[in-house]
Amino acid sequence: MLSSNDSIRFRMKFAAALLLVPVAGYLIARLYIVQVKSHAEYLQKARVRYTATRVTSGKRGEIFDMSGNLLVSNSPCVSITADPGNLTGEAQRRKLAFILAKHLGRDYNYFYKRLNPLRVKRGAKGEALTNPDGTPMMVPSRYAVIEKRASLDEAAKIREQVRVNRINALFFRDGYMRTYPKGAMLSNVLGYTNVVDDSDVPQIGLEKQLNRQMTGDTGRERYERTLDGLPLSYGLHELIKESRDGKNIYLTVREPIQAILEEELDATYAKWQPATLYAAIADPKTGNILAIAQRPTFNPNDRSTFSAAAARTRIAEDGIEPGSIIKPFTIGKALDWGVVTPDTVIDCDKGAWVYLGKVLRDSHPYDKLTVAGVIQKSSNVGTAKVAMMLGEQRVYYALRLFGFGSKTGLPFPLETRGLLPPVRRWDGLSITRFPIGYGVRVSPLQMLRAYCALANGGKLPTLRLIDRIVDPETGAVTRMPVPEPVPLFDHPEAHRQLIEMMIRVTQPGGTAVRAAIPGYEVAGKTGTSRKYIPGRGYASGKYFSSFVGFVPARSPALVMLVTVDEPKGAYYASTVAAPTFKATMTRVLRHLNIQPDPALLEAGKGKKARQTP
Repeated sequence: MLSSNDSIRFRMKFAAALLLVPVAGYLIARLYIVQVKSHAEYLQKARVRYTATRVTSGKRGEIFDMSGNLLVSNSPCVSITADPGNLTGEAQRRKLAFILAKHLGRDYNYFYKRLNPLRVKRGAKGEALTNPDGTPMMVPSRYAVIEKRASLDEAAKIREQVRVNRINALFFRDGYMRTYPKGAMLSNVLGYTNVVDDSDVPQIGLEKQLNRQMTGDTGRERYERTLDGLPLSYGLHELIKESRDGKNIYLTVREPIQAILEEELDATYAKWQPATLYAAIADPKTGNILAIAQRPTFNPNDRSTFSAAAARTRIAEDGIEPGSIIKPFTIGKALDWGVVTPDTVIDCDKGAWVYLGKVLRDSHPYDKLTVAGVIQKSSNVGTAKVAMMLGEQRVYYALRLFGFGSKTGLPFPLETRGLLPPVRRWDGLSITRFPIGYGVRVSPLQMLRAYCALANGGKLPTLRLIDRIVDPETGAVTRMPVPEPVPLFDHPEAHRQLIEMMIRVTQPGGTAVRAAIPGYEVAGKTGTSRKYIPGRGYASGKYFSSFVGFVPARSPALVMLVTVDEPKGAYYASTVAAPTFKATMTRVLRHLNIQPDPALLEAGKGKKARQTP
């Protein structure tokens, strides 16, 4: 029999058991619901809290020359950010600022300020907020950009230093940065990008024009993380969408030819110190741009060399009064339409012709010249009189036929159309001035295209700068078409006669003997024009000096234009521009293994021997 105390204890235990049974039942039921019945639901909620989604980016497409030489690339880099709130005190802040300054090449104070654990609170419009007493309202700073594009070596050294010093405030993210392996080569055409919010944002050039093709597709992946946001090495790691690299661009440019052109332009730029210098080389049969350059220029890897004047693609954007390099087009069509022959004699009025009360002068007092002589001697008077024989409508049609007044279609968004007014806007002098390169404006690229037509049997090609676009993921190649050239001459014999005239320009007695290349026939034309400045008229002592030519003249492989804007020390194109053509083309012909004509070489040697006293 139980004592009274035992009885009480028994009853208390029994009562407790009665109370615990439903509680235990509830807990068991609850555990069942959580662990079994609703497991998937609660797991998903937990994953939402401890799972992060990361956006991944495909690499930006690269740019190559025709043969696959790399011109624009992506180099691995590391983006470094900081959480100043994770710094344990002032001493650690100073230590980290010292480490960053040592390895990233910036001032210590720059990093010390960025690591401030407090920042000014800002409103919705970005304005700084203040306390009632007028002092700035401060809030904890949990994010600071330290370096957007650190090299792998820099990042590795910083990682080691912060590990040794037990600093847990930095975050490292692998990425790529845009680099230009050839420095300033072709920079005006290629353009450059700036880094904005960890992304490459194109600014000018092909980087901007072909941005859509070169931009990679973004991807997304989901992963489990720690409370600090670091990915776990185990657990969920799910690829939602795979990123894809951007497409690669292959230009028509050939790097060795581009390098030759740039070197020769540097020499010309140093010698004549012009305001601007343009040059380009093309294949007249395909319209392919083989090299294109200008001075001044810049190095996209070193933005200290950048200036607005250097960044513009001026060879496409600038409209210039071309001077005499435009003369072959009016005279060529006058031959083609049977208005003149190479032997037609033109009275050049001893170099000073008065028309409508205005004097048109030649550089030398020529009396009578054949049409062939008009081209060889570059007579303004003779060209104007041939134009008068054609009439306004046919002169306008001839110039339009060769592409003046229309864009070339190359991927330069600010390319000029130039200026070739319709006949209804001509004054009485226009017919005597437009055919000699005054009163009209053309871009250097328009002039290059027109000379390609002369070199291509009288057929106007379409200029090309992009050869193909390649998808690096699939290997698919999209080739840019080569349009059929447009015939411009009705009579092949007229075209042949014009080429013969232009060959004489580079021979003794012509204006461009300094463009002649031993062993090759060169056809071309010089042009020296006074520089017109809007609002001020023709500037005293300022000229454009140009030469455009092709070689070998009877079966042209190359056309080259060079224009020197405001040369100092001399200004005639025969002195300033023609030698640049010769020096460049001599090297390019050798590079392409285009052999000289042995008979021309012997003739040249014989002539030199006869001239030696």
